[in-house]
Amino acid sequence: MEQLRRDTRVTGVGGDARVQDLRVAVARLRRQLAVLPGELPDRAAADDELAALDAMMSHGMPEVPRLRRSLLLIAGAVGSVSALSPALSEVRERIDRFGELPRGR
Repeated sequence: MEQLRRDTRVTGVGGDARVQDLRVAVARLRRQLAVLPGELPDRAAADDELAALDAMMSHGMPEVPRLRRSLLLIAGAVGSVSALSPALSEVRERIDRFGELPRGR
């Protein structure tokens, strides 16, 4: 019950707390990606998708299918980098709070 209250509280700007929590997780992953040393072939793709995800959340309640698509693109771009694994997992957990997609047919 406490989790439900936390997920539905108002953030002070009329929004859902899940949106703010996801924005924080996205910002953390963006920071960690920016300071990651070495060459990462898909760094630009991950950064672009993280920016798009942040922009999506700044315009209200995002659509769950779009959130999941963004997560797949980001995970595909940086999923093999173990240093980013905790931050990527946090983004996934925050996206999961928006609800599950219907199971396959």
